[in-house]
Amino acid sequence: MADGSTHPAAKFDHPHTTAKGEKRAWVPMTGLDTLWLNSGTLCNIACEHCYIESTPTNDRLIYLSFDHALPYLDEAKEMGTREIGITGGEPFMNPDMLDIINAALDRGFEVLVLTNAMKPMMRPRVMEGLQAVTGERRDRLTLRVSMDHYTEELHDEERGEGSFARAMEGIKWIGEQGINLAIAGRTIFGEDEAEAREGYRQTMKSVGVNLDVADTKKLVLFAEMRPNDDPPEITTACWGILNKKPADIMCANSRMVVHRKGAEEPVVLSCTLLAYDERFEMGRTLKEASKPVSLNHPWCATFCVLGGSSCS
Repeated sequence: MADGSTHPAAKFDHPHTTAKGEKRAWVPMTGLDTLWLNSGTLCNIACEHCYIESTPTNDRLIYLSFDHALPYLDEAKEMGTREIGITGGEPFMNPDMLDIINAALDRGFEVLVLTNAMKPMMRPRVMEGLQAVTGERRDRLTLRVSMDHYTEELHDEERGEGSFARAMEGIKWIGEQGINLAIAGRTIFGEDEAEAREGYRQTMKSVGVNLDVADTKKLVLFAEMRPNDDPPEITTACWGILNKKPADIMCANSRMVVHRKGAEEPVVLSCTLLAYDERFEMGRTLKEASKPVSLNHPWCATFCVLGGSSCS
């Protein structure tokens, strides 16, 4: 091996070599198309299979403040970034969220906010703040609501009793305001994709929302990730075998800012998925973080390469 190290004892351990001694795949950065801001890991609910383990008590990632977010928005603007994505936790629990959204819109970004559309979003202050986004600024704002399943039974199985009804109230309100709406669904239930898309169409129709379920940006069905995932490691040879390119992978054109509990400043991570793995800290600034990413995590394989998913 070029770095003189020995073969790793376990899968995904070594950044450059697989457990079998093959050359691990890596992804060069092609440009920062999407900058993700993690609002913090606190959430109003605790989902059964939340990849980032958000709950009403998990503050491992603290609220990203307006003052900390602003320099990243300015740096992203300089780098020609198209979109600001905001995730959590539940973003609307962050008291600075409306200010962050407006600052991003003021800079000309498209803004995508991932929300469960429940009580935090439906507080009067937040609803009034969203209603105040008008004109072409509203055209650049999208709220993407997490709906684990299009039926109340299976959605509530993941998110808790009553979650479906409250989310549907929020979805109906978004539709009534004319704010751009998208839905994020799950493939955990093993359904045929066409069946799932039709199910979501009917559910949205029931609250007066006409969702183009054939549009994969309007209805995103995500590949599943589990803590005990054991997918094959992705080698450089896999690009040709799978007929994929490194530029197709999410970390080729996105990064995420998080603020860890106890840290004085935020840090930039390779992507939205690996919030707690310090191996994927890329630097303090976006320019520092503009470097290649080795795919040495199971979710790099499960979600991005084999699953073909992207959070944007």
